[in-house]
Amino acid sequence: MGIITAVIIFSVIVLFHEFGHFSAARLFGVEVIEFSLGMGPRLLSHTSEKSGTRYSVKCLPFGGSCQMKGEDDEDLGEGSFGSKKIWQRILIVAAGPVFNFLLAFLFAAVIIGTVGYDAPVVAGLTEDSPLAAAGIVTGDEITSIGGRRITIYRDIVNYVTFDLEDEITPGSIPVEWKHDGAAQRAEISLNRTQGTSSGVLGLYGGGRFSAQGNVLRILGYSAYEVRYWITTTVKSLGMIGKGRVSVNDISGPVGIVGVISDTYKETKREGSFMLFLNMLNMAILLSANLGVMNLIPFPALDGGRIVLLVIEGIRKKKIGENVEAYINLAGFAVLMAIMVLVLFNDIRKIL
Repeated sequence: MGIITAVIIFSVIVLFHEFGHFSAARLFGVEVIEFSLGMGPRLLSHTSEKSGTRYSVKCLPFGGSCQMKGEDDEDLGEGSFGSKKIWQRILIVAAGPVFNFLLAFLFAAVIIGTVGYDAPVVAGLTEDSPLAAAGIVTGDEITSIGGRRITIYRDIVNYVTFDLEDEITPGSIPVEWKHDGAAQRAEISLNRTQGTSSGVLGLYGGGRFSAQGNVLRILGYSAYEVRYWITTTVKSLGMIGKGRVSVNDISGPVGIVGVISDTYKETKREGSFMLFLNMLNMAILLSANLGVMNLIPFPALDGGRIVLLVIEGIRKKKIGENVEAYINLAGFAVLMAIMVLVLFNDIRKIL
């Protein structure tokens, strides 16, 4: 059942991504030839008599597509992708990742509206805590560390994980917090810059604070939640680029399915409600991650297509069909090679 749940989560996320392209295409009058979930041969399909769009479900549950008229050729006829203005085509391409962020936002709103938000409130401090030495006490709310705005407790964890080692070796950092509603500020000295937030800062936090009935708070913290996952994804990619993350730490679809399946099995004991919330949280992570990954300016990804459209806008003329096709083909080949490498790595870790 865990694997089935993982497939459902992937399917919903991919379907919503493609629905973003579909919605924007229809908004700007682009004819959608086929809207499909999955890859490979068709299992089921239906062609709309009104729009002419073919809706399909394909045999491989990963992936999907929104095939538009003139998307991959120089067709400039009525209803074609190429006949639209540059800004319209950019919005059509960008709509997929944007819808992923929107889906993550909606799921976050469900969680926050149900069990509350992750406020950066101090739940405890160690005896040698640099924060305690600065005058921070249990119940205070951290608002900024090292010049980084803090909106949820995990922002503090991210700061220690991704930023602190590069900035302080060792030294002091500015911290801002609220005590009984009054803003406070101090410089704290650190003995080390590596480890967990509790080990480096001597801080324990977390816990959920109710937002039921406060729509603005739910929406605000849902946005913070999505921003957190976007930031985490971007900074994780930065760590890969810096060589701080090994191949063993990278997972593809097989590895992610394994994580979801394991989470399903572990959470199932806690009841259906907790199971639902944990699966929803996994969906937030994956949807935000997919949105960021697709915006990477690499050929064959949405981000790469946006770059080509921006270049077209600067040049005031279309990039040659063959040139664009070769660029996307080369990018697709590289992506497939990476996917194969990650797939074998996932299988190796399982075995």
